[in-house]
Amino acid sequence: MTNLFSGMMLLAQAAAPANPDQQQPPFFMNLVLPIGILVLFYFILWRPMQKQEKERKNLLGNLKKNDRVLTSAGIYGTISSISETEDEIVVKVDDNTRLRMTKGSILRNFSNEQEQNDKVNGKVSS
Repeated sequence: MTNLFSGMMLLAQAAAPANPDQQQPPFFMNLVLPIGILVLFYFILWRPMQKQEKERKNLLGNLKKNDRVLTSAGIYGTISSISETEDEIVVKVDDNTRLRMTKGSILRNFSNEQEQNDKVNGKVSS
């Protein structure tokens, strides 16, 4: 135990600064690393999340009747009605099958994707 304590004392003395008159770097230099990490955090995590959320709100805001959609449950269907007062839509899955669900359960809108692809490729839809 004594050897352990004396070994720790030697390490503590070795870690002490050799020249106590040596100047410390300016305070703002200590802030460079944390500020750099925050800037990196913003560009890697926060900004892409905001962009993704904006696209999601745009997707849900542009839903309209007869859009072909994919739900979060993996169900493909066509929107047969949209409630303006509630967060509810009715998706037609088959001839006699309609499902009521929330707007937030829509993952993709194939009709909008097709329209955007046609605009990019210069095709005119009829």
